[in-house]
Amino acid sequence: MLKLTPLLLALAYAFMMVRFSVWRTQKSLDARSQPLTDPSITRLADRMAAAMDLPSIKVNVFEVEPVNGLAAPDGRIFLTRGFLNRKARGEVTAEELASVIAHELGHVALGHMRRRMIDFTGQNAVFVMLSAVLNRLVPFVGVWLANMISTALMAHLSRRDEFEADAYATALLIKSGIGTAPQKSLFRKLGALTASHAEGVPAWLLSHPKAEERIAAIEANEARWLGPRQIS
Repeated sequence: MLKLTPLLLALAYAFMMVRFSVWRTQKSLDARSQPLTDPSITRLADRMAAAMDLPSIKVNVFEVEPVNGLAAPDGRIFLTRGFLNRKARGEVTAEELASVIAHELGHVALGHMRRRMIDFTGQNAVFVMLSAVLNRLVPFVGVWLANMISTALMAHLSRRDEFEADAYATALLIKSGIGTAPQKSLFRKLGALTASHAEGVPAWLLSHPKAEERIAAIEANEARWLGPRQIS
């Protein structure tokens, strides 16, 4: 039992950190958000709601400048003010922002928030176990190796979730008649929109897949679902 104590403590610590992060996120979103009122986007959200037999899809605006969309732990969907400012400047379209909403709906529908909490807790357990083993084999370097391995594992799991949410969004955009062209065009713009600092970082450490990989996966799903001639 004593040998398991560090692992159990690591799991408890990770769980508490996740719960604190959720609480802090909810508090920030509550204090700095308001309902989305842009009719060009809400009309598209209504089309997606109708495709899912829902009365409506409520979207909120998170008043921060970074360009992002997010699904809160309680299932609420947000676009950042930074994204809406880019639309006002003509850098993105309402349809492209609808594809962001569809993607975040995918995270909610597929239970990714809950799964990420479990993944984060597991990552800490892996780190503790690997640190103990590797530190004996390669002192001083072991902790660094354990951190690199556990971080790579978490990045892999995050990329899996992103591909799944993309696929959900693709299906919803097709069903609602919006199509996938905005989804793909937004991915081509994201690097410039987010001023990504990921250049030079190995792909297996990135938490999001590369844009070209995501577009290829979307087109593969379209070909499988609709046939190659109907790819938009």
